[in-house]
Amino acid sequence: MPRPPMVAIVGKKHSGKTTMVVRLAAALRERGHRVMTIKHGSHTFNIDPSTTDTYRHYHEGEAERVAMVAPDKFALIIRQADTVAPEAIAEQYMADADVVLCEGFRASGLRRVEVYRTEAHATPHYDANAPEAALYLAIVTDSETFEARDETGREQAKGPPRNVGHSNVPSPGTERHFLGTPTPTGSRIAVLRFSDEHWLPKLVALIEREIMARD
Repeated sequence: MPRPPMVAIVGKKHSGKTTMVVRLAAALRERGHRVMTIKHGSHTFNIDPSTTDTYRHYHEGEAERVAMVAPDKFALIIRQADTVAPEAIAEQYMADADVVLCEGFRASGLRRVEVYRTEAHATPHYDANAPEAALYLAIVTDSETFEARDETGREQAKGPPRNVGHSNVPSPGTERHFLGTPTPTGSRIAVLRFSDEHWLPKLVALIEREIMARD
């Protein structure tokens, strides 16, 4: 099955990745899109307490796959030896999504948005001189001074102008500035600031245009 449009939300610990995914999912859904999400985990997990029947099926019975079915939803737990790539999960289970938001998966080749909060960390993951810089779509930050620059000091991203307005789509003539300047590999990224009350609709418009329309 075809892979749906996907974007990764990355950031250092406690930067606000989950909050960003939740707000983006809600905003995209309000725009009429079918949104699905994938969460990366560094450790194993259990979706139900140890007192439940499905927990016993999986842990005591060692069933290879366990499904829990309710009137309004179902969950399927698959036992596996290796980590499955988010692209493979989306292709198999989420092919009918308008967009899939992935929390984490910084090691993947997905286009990405980084959440960078100076109150949590002094620097972001983003490095303008690293190969993965070409994967960046945007950086959303609480810093009023952060700009992405390479080792020569050239600016690789700039924030969108404040006069974009209330629309979810940048007004005519602003796209070039909104997307920022090209990186050495030709991709474009934007720096959005939480102090701008319209940062969320601007990010939604960017994802619609650069991820959903192109994929």
